[in-house]
Formats: sequence, structure tokens, C-alpha cells
Amino acid sequence: MAPTPLRIVSYNVRYFGHALRGLASTLGPKRRVSAALASLDPLPDIICLQEVETQSFRSNVAHRRARPDETQLEAFMGRMEETFAHLNRPLPYEAYYFRAHHYKLGDFSLYTTGLAIIINTQRLMVDTHNVDAPHHITHHHVRMLRERKQSRICAHMRLLRLEDGLPLHVFNTHLSLPTPFSRTFWSTKDKMGNGINQLHEARALSELVRQHTADEPFLICGDFNSPPASPVFHYLCDEARFTSAQAAVGQIDPRTSRAFPTAGFMHMRMHLDHIFSGGGVRWLDTDETYPFGDPRSRFHGLSDHMPLIARFQLEPPAARLEAPLEPSAPGGP
Repeated sequence: MAPTPLRIVSYNVRYFGHALRGLASTLGPKRRVSAALASLDPLPDIICLQEVETQSFRSNVAHRRARPDETQLEAFMGRMEETFAHLNRPLPYEAYYFRAHHYKLGDFSLYTTGLAIIINTQRLMVDTHNVDAPHHITHHHVRMLRERKQSRICAHMRLLRLEDGLPLHVFNTHLSLPTPFSRTFWSTKDKMGNGINQLHEARALSELVRQHTADEPFLICGDFNSPPASPVFHYLCDEARFTSAQAAVGQIDPRTSRAFPTAGFMHMRMHLDHIFSGGGVRWLDTDETYPFGDPRSRFHGLSDHMPLIARFQLEPPAARLEAPLEPSAPGGP
């Protein structure tokens, strides 16, 4: 029998502060996000979160911590424990935090940035990770602003599927916004995904993936601040030869930028979030993935982004060698 498929969620949670327009984190969004995740059937095996704080004024001013050193991810996992206890189910998850940037005024912490990867330990085992030293991929277009620009990192884990020991690499990232310190920024109408700094970061990400995965299966997820049909998306799919999960199952046309928005700001709707893969990942579906603003989603109104949710199967090396060659799908190898 074929192993049970795995499921991944990639979600920009906006510091769990959407209720206050991102100004501060509150308890309510943590509870609602945890309840939404726990209600997914099947449960996700990998949860990649973007825009997660460590601890700061913004993360604590509207949310009393359980203890002085409690981080935002620990507070969220506390809500996950509550949710699963209410459902009379054991919590299967273990969380890892990857710190990116720290904004301070003297010794006063204004806000912090980071990524999180949460693993279902009933299905997967963590082999290695880079929690202590996440890979930096930030491109500093203006050197004098190097210390002020928000750092961009890539979280990385190598996992082993408990069912058969097959490896899987998971990369979680959040690319920069396009830099205004470039002619192309002012000469193009569609700026997202057109930034020269974004292309530099996409290349750094691609090189990082190649260095760490060899021929093993991998997933790359996150907020890329780049829609389909943008130069960054084309680079990742056409040059780096990564496969878009949504394109692979026919949920999006990779030649169209605005047909499936994953994020919203005021009246703007943008497709900024993606999951890519390579090395023996076969996408099955993106069930429960809805465009931004769709009230059918259990995540509706919880962030300024919508999560991407996808199921996939890992192909053993022998199966990959024996599989017949097929024509490339749009948006992927």
C-alpha cells in the first residue's frame, strides 16, 4: 500500500495582530487560528508560519504573557494545547522558531520578526534544522541602510517520514518588498515581484536549496511578495525549475497575476504566497485553499493573508527513476 499523503499549511499570520490592524498581537487571533488548524481533516503534518514575533512591545502590549520570558510562538502553542484538550485529542505538534530581525530603541524592544515551522511528530521526525543560525538571504541594495533594513531569512529542516524513513527538506521564507532604490521600481506598473532585490533573494534561495537537498525531495513555502507571472515567479519556476503546487493541481494559471489573491490590503488584492517543490514531490490537491476574502474559508478574517494548504506524496527514488517522462506543466518543471 502507498504511504499516507502528507499535508502542509503555509500561512502569514501577521503577528496574530490582525484584529488591531497589525499594531499589536491579541489573544483572540491565536485561539481562532489554532481552532481553524485543528479543524482541518486530515490534520496538517507541516505548518509553516511567517511574520511571527519573538517578544516585544508590539507582541505583549495587548496580550498578557503567561511568564516574563514567554515568546509569541510559545503563547500560540499554548492555545493549540487548549484547543486539542477541548477536542479530547493529544497535541501532535512540536514548534521551532527562527528569529530574523529585532527593532530596538536603546534597550526597549519595539518589535521582532521571524518564522516558525511546526511539525506533526506522529508522522515526521526532525533530522536537522538551522534554528540557531537561519540562512540570511537579504539583498542590501543601499549599503548605508544595511542595519535598518528588515532581515530576510530562510528556515530549513530535514525531516524523515516515520512510515518509511524517506527524507524531506522544508524551507520557509519571507522575501523583501521591491526596493524603491531602482529605476525598474518607478518604470513598471506591477512592482511586486519585479524588484531587483527580490530577484537577488530568489537566486540566493535557489542556491541554498540546491546546496542542501542534493536529489532529495523538498518544499519551499512562504510569502514571496511576488505574484505569478512576475520575474521572481518565472525565475523560480523556469530557471530554478521549482514546481508551483497551485499550478501543478490546476488551481492557478501561472501566466495570470491577479486571478487568485492570497493577501489583501485595503481594496488591493494580491497573490503573494506560494508553495514550491522539487526532487520527487507529487502534488495531489490544494483542498481548503481559498482566495483572500472568500467567506467559505475557516481562516477568513484572521490575517491579511490566506493560508495555502496542500497534500502531496513523496516518491521513493526507485519510483522516480522508473517513472516515464511527461511534458512539463505550466509554471513548473
